[in-house]
Amino acid sequence: MKKLENKVAIVTGAGAGMGKAIAMLFAQQGAKVVAGDINPIRLDELAKEVKSAGGEINTVVANMSIEADIDNLINTAVFTYGTLDILVNNAGIMDHFQPVGEVENSMLEKVMKVNFEGPFKAMRSAVKIFLEKGKGNIINVCSIGGLKGGAAGAVYTSSKHALVGLTKSTGYLYSKSGIRCNGIAPGAVNTNISETIDMTKITPLVNDRIMTGLALNPRAGEASEIAQAALFLASDDSSFVNAEILTVDGGWSAY
Repeated sequence: MKKLENKVAIVTGAGAGMGKAIAMLFAQQGAKVVAGDINPIRLDELAKEVKSAGGEINTVVANMSIEADIDNLINTAVFTYGTLDILVNNAGIMDHFQPVGEVENSMLEKVMKVNFEGPFKAMRSAVKIFLEKGKGNIINVCSIGGLKGGAAGAVYTSSKHALVGLTKSTGYLYSKSGIRCNGIAPGAVNTNISETIDMTKITPLVNDRIMTGLALNPRAGEASEIAQAALFLASDDSSFVNAEILTVDGGWSAY
């Protein structure tokens, strides 16, 4: 039997990279996937690939900084399939590696809305559904930046630390209600998130304090490797794992 047979799963940021790999793997494992992304062209490509492999998927254009889009994503799952079982908060953007002294308000607001407020609001809606049915599963992609201080800029690091805290709080507080909430902390992964970085904003301070640490990374991971970690957390294989952050970084953060 497939590990996610007949489960209904929302995956955000599903148009490319880790989100796409997660959506495709979940569909292969029997999930009915509702895929959200800001890029409709990438969503169309994802849908074609999943359907050609025999999977079931619905796509929703969704900007995780817009509450109405988040509501539409949740409502699509419930309207189409009658319920929701799994929420994967994967969508995220970078911050040009800027230290706090170099961050503009616009960057602060943009990154926090996508990386923290979006997942928060999606979780708030999902938990209400999960409480009614007595079970549910949330997986947040938290990043090594949520555990370390020198893997990214000040805003990204803060947003992911906040997501780690939210993950632990949610998993603990709802643990007697049949709800699990865990996070994945990927290291460097070959994805398209670099598209959200303006390398012209890299300053000497960033080169000295952040880039030297990045050089210690043994290798970049592949999106498929993160997807396998997400599948573990989404399935009953991890039934006794809750409020935990699973580091998937090839040993980089062990330094």
